[in-house]
Amino acid sequence: MTEHQVTELRDWGLLLVEGPDASSFLQGQLTNSVLGMTRTPPAAIAQDHSGVRLSGYCTAKGRLLASAWICLSTHAEQDRFALFVSRDLAATFAKRLAMFVLRSKAKVVDVSHEWTVYGVLGPANTLPANLPSDAIALTMTHPSGTGDQKRILFATQTPLPSQNASSEHLDAWNAAEIASAIPRIVLATQDQFVPQMINLESIGGVDFKKGCYPGQEVVARSQYRGAIKRRLYLAQVETALALAGPATEVVHEDDPNQPAGMVVLSAQDPTQTGLVTLQIECKSELAQSGKLHLGKADGPALQLGNLPYSLIEI
Repeated sequence: MTEHQVTELRDWGLLLVEGPDASSFLQGQLTNSVLGMTRTPPAAIAQDHSGVRLSGYCTAKGRLLASAWICLSTHAEQDRFALFVSRDLAATFAKRLAMFVLRSKAKVVDVSHEWTVYGVLGPANTLPANLPSDAIALTMTHPSGTGDQKRILFATQTPLPSQNASSEHLDAWNAAEIASAIPRIVLATQDQFVPQMINLESIGGVDFKKGCYPGQEVVARSQYRGAIKRRLYLAQVETALALAGPATEVVHEDDPNQPAGMVVLSAQDPTQTGLVTLQIECKSELAQSGKLHLGKADGPALQLGNLPYSLIEI
């Protein structure tokens, strides 16, 4: 890959949380800390842990309602946190967050209809030039710190000319997202996973020292009081993409009446027609059995691959 590929990401939305109490408010709501983040000016790209955080938002029972890539953008000399989330849950996520603002001097706004989100895929050792002057941008840091591709999210109120955001690059972006094994909660998978079930703690999305947030006790107990019995895995399957969407059941052929897991994300393989790549959540004891199928016990067989990072195990 010799140049950056830019594509519009219509499945992504953007929340802005701003105000004098924005940081303390979010600190009490998310699985990861937002304190001490470096402010990034417009058209610059937030990078590394100092400027970018991956986080989740849970119910009181510790189940994820959303996941978000977060950066702190400068705006009118006050804190403005940008949360890149799945667009299909952006409005409900913003509404739920706003319910807990109470007396905090913070405002939560879903700007998904006013801002356009783009993805940039390019060489790992370079950054794109000439982002729009109002762009809020961040690097999606890979937990292993390795890889030959860099993924960048940015949002702008001034959409790019169509020739600069070619849809032909979308398949490559989606495949790279799957291959990263970094999950994204969508509407179909809300309220399904404790963070560890999709490896969120192993990719820097949970801070176990940050203090209280909704579901914190359940998440901590899952980590320290028993083995984690479900994990996220990479897989591929020969089928139509429409049949392998998020929340599609994964079934073990020896136990057809009890789902072994579900699809977290899926994408068309850009190099082979009819091959779909997936992130799946699955019972660990069944993951390497070679008997997992999509949808039903006699459905298309899943072939598991290797994660690009190590799991944190207690």
